[in-house]
Amino acid sequence: VMEQMELTWILTCITPVGWLERMTQYKDKSKKVPDQESIGAGLLMYPVLMAADILIYQANYVPVGDDQRQHVELTRDIAQRFNYRYGEVFTIPEAIIRQSGARIMSLTKPENKMSKSDEDADGCLNLLDSADELRRKIKRATTDSQRDIVFDPRPERSGLYNLLTIYKELSGLSEEEIEKHFSGQGYKALKEELAELVVEKLTPIQQRYYEITEDAHYIQRVLSEGAEKARRVASQTVKAARKAVGMD
Repeated sequence: VMEQMELTWILTCITPVGWLERMTQYKDKSKKVPDQESIGAGLLMYPVLMAADILIYQANYVPVGDDQRQHVELTRDIAQRFNYRYGEVFTIPEAIIRQSGARIMSLTKPENKMSKSDEDADGCLNLLDSADELRRKIKRATTDSQRDIVFDPRPERSGLYNLLTIYKELSGLSEEEIEKHFSGQGYKALKEELAELVVEKLTPIQQRYYEITEDAHYIQRVLSEGAEKARRVASQTVKAARKAVGMD
């Protein structure tokens, strides 16, 4: 949807650099680059692309994890700044962030969020991991030296808390029910049950994935049809934005 690239540029022109430099993702990733002069401008500007991806479809709500809260807040700021300067063009979106499970942490470094880009592949449960891979990763997950299995959010028990949170979200049980269920048991029992629960929940997703990917023509057709539907909405928003800033 090339209209998104055009809207990104329009929004970039009204977005203060200071807003972008405060973005956590930019600060964290730029620190990892030894040669600061080699940091591409795209890393700094990427949040504007994300904002355009939301605003171009006039979204009212954006369901995200807690780690994306800042991006949605920036999107709101950009939209409000544009609307104030040029007239009401964009819907001001709101983030929808679930109360529990909004931030799943790494299995190996529970102080960091779980991420597919993590250098430690064992820290992330991928949707297409085999059953054996899922079991192995959960078996090796970081916990602590204590024995009681309780929902304790303190940093020193973050590994256990993370595993229990995953168990809670997949099982649908309450914290009280889970603590009662594992009372008197050790971490081995928790990890074994959690591994089987994860495998159970991901198996139908994987089966459906492999069914769909067998037909490459079907996938391409769905993508093309989706792009055309998206383009019809996007083109109207870009047209309004161009007119508002005097480009048309």
